[in-house]
Amino acid sequence: MKITISEIEKAAKKFEGVVKKTPLQLNSRLSKLYGANIYLKREDLQEIRSYKIRGAYNKMIHLTAREKNLGVVTASAGNHAQGVASSCTKLKIKGVIFMPVVTPNQKIERVKYFGDGYIQIKLIGQTYDESTKAAKDYSRETGTTYIPAFDDEFVITGQGTVGKEIFEELEGKIDYLLAPIGGGGLISGVGIYLKEKNKKIKIIGVEAKGADCMDRSLKAEKIISLDSVDTFCDGCAVKTPGKLNFDICKKYVDSIEIIDTGYVAKAIVDIYQNEGIITEPAGALSVSGLENIKGKIKGKTVVCIISGGNNDLLRYPEILERSLVYQGKKYYFLIEFAQKPGQLKKFLNHVLGPTDDIVLFEYVKKNNKEQGPALVGIELKDKKNLDSILIKMKEYNFNYKMIEDKELLYSYLI
Repeated sequence: MKITISEIEKAAKKFEGVVKKTPLQLNSRLSKLYGANIYLKREDLQEIRSYKIRGAYNKMIHLTAREKNLGVVTASAGNHAQGVASSCTKLKIKGVIFMPVVTPNQKIERVKYFGDGYIQIKLIGQTYDESTKAAKDYSRETGTTYIPAFDDEFVITGQGTVGKEIFEELEGKIDYLLAPIGGGGLISGVGIYLKEKNKKIKIIGVEAKGADCMDRSLKAEKIISLDSVDTFCDGCAVKTPGKLNFDICKKYVDSIEIIDTGYVAKAIVDIYQNEGIITEPAGALSVSGLENIKGKIKGKTVVCIISGGNNDLLRYPEILERSLVYQGKKYYFLIEFAQKPGQLKKFLNHVLGPTDDIVLFEYVKKNNKEQGPALVGIELKDKKNLDSILIKMKEYNFNYKMIEDKELLYSYLI
């Protein structure tokens, strides 16, 4: 099947009563910040809180009667699993979903909820890749149909309906469209629809640093698999882009912006504190990408797809931490304290400024040594305060080592 405007429009008609036509909201804060008309496409307001229902449902309604009877299988630890589970319930198709054994219980329970008795969960493998291999083996052994997360014509066509809704609501008056990229399903479908409607629309992909398989592949002019992938933006943490998606992105995507995960964390916090929108890290990628193209979009109409809002509450401390570290407002040190009374008081009175705060202090007294190391976390009101703290630590004879982001201890703290 060829992915066309016509096929995407046919899919949209079949979604009535199943997939929500999500709001496209003009965001006053971002519009003012960037001097542009910034719209947010709220796919986080789908029933499963992500756009993934579109592709999964469109794939499954095209199964033959025999395929539906045999059932489906997929692998996912997140939004795709919920999309398949929800589609199984709506179409009364039995399904098996393979998930890594390390999948948080909250995600497993959400998949069970949407599956409503139609799906069975198998916890196999430590990683998504191991679960995927097990799911594909199961598909071959049982004759069940494997439902891909992104590398499939019907899945891409389903995701393309997001583009149709955006185009119609803005009557085609769009200058830039920003979408997150994992395997490339969403941007492929949206890119085809918008570019075929108006070639002047700029399609901008956004990937997280350390999870940039599509950007590397396009630059190499061949599909590249990452040796490892940063999983902070877990909804887009893909090692290898889809083949179909790679070919489509090569034709329809104008550029890809790579964003530091610390900046993504800051965007999540900003969006929540200002708009009250809960986004998952992958869902905030498109808004994060605005910073990289701010010089190009003044006076333009720009759409950012908020792709999902399935954020685990337990992740918020990590998100806040990453945001502060990225902004230069939080640092960790190993500091040597002389083994005598009054040293902490000296540090507080003479090194820290009046608006600085200690957020972590771990120290064990060493009776047989003159110096003892302490692990100290410092939060600054203003990042400019750091220089003063470093100068005063030297002045008052506090030997220190700043903990860098590549160190093992840093990964323990953040």
